[in-house]
Amino acid sequence: MSTIVCVRKGGTAVISADSLTTFGETRQPAAFDAAFDKILQLDRNCIGIVGSAAHQLVVQSALRQLDDVDLSSREAIFETFRRLHPVLKEQYYLNPKDEDDDPYETSHIDALIVNPHGIFGVFALREVFEYTRFWAIGSGAEYALGAMHALYARLDDPVAIARAGVEAGAEFNTGTALPLSIYSVALQEPPPEAILV
Repeated sequence: MSTIVCVRKGGTAVISADSLTTFGETRQPAAFDAAFDKILQLDRNCIGIVGSAAHQLVVQSALRQLDDVDLSSREAIFETFRRLHPVLKEQYYLNPKDEDDDPYETSHIDALIVNPHGIFGVFALREVFEYTRFWAIGSGAEYALGAMHALYARLDDPVAIARAGVEAGAEFNTGTALPLSIYSVALQEPPPEAILV
């Protein structure tokens, strides 16, 4: 698995990922992998994907085939991934079978997206979330979330917060290892505001 995190703070959005690939009990560290970076770049979007090692090349190829890829909002991301699903099934042979009681066919893909519009998460049933502070996915997510939660109010630097999240995943999760990759994007829009009562 992996640890991939995103952080939004001070007009900057950051995404970071570990570099370990695993195949069952076999570990493939970054030193053995010419393409260890788990962050895809598509125009001004940075996309981190967890799940099967095949997902990265498949999603990269499939998104480049779609017309009008729009990852600028929750709704736009949902529509892009809705249009992507039949392409994954028909051209990339995605096996959408998972649990019989799932309400929709699964893509088996969980991803974080960082771009000038914000930080977003996309999950296997095409659920899309926009995050106001930070989030993490992958097998080390719980450790990463704890580390970022502890530091978010204390640090102004989103790069340092993201780094701490991936490092916590690498420290405590067997499916995560350093080195990490990290990308930073200047935000164009203010964060969404909600009043919690």
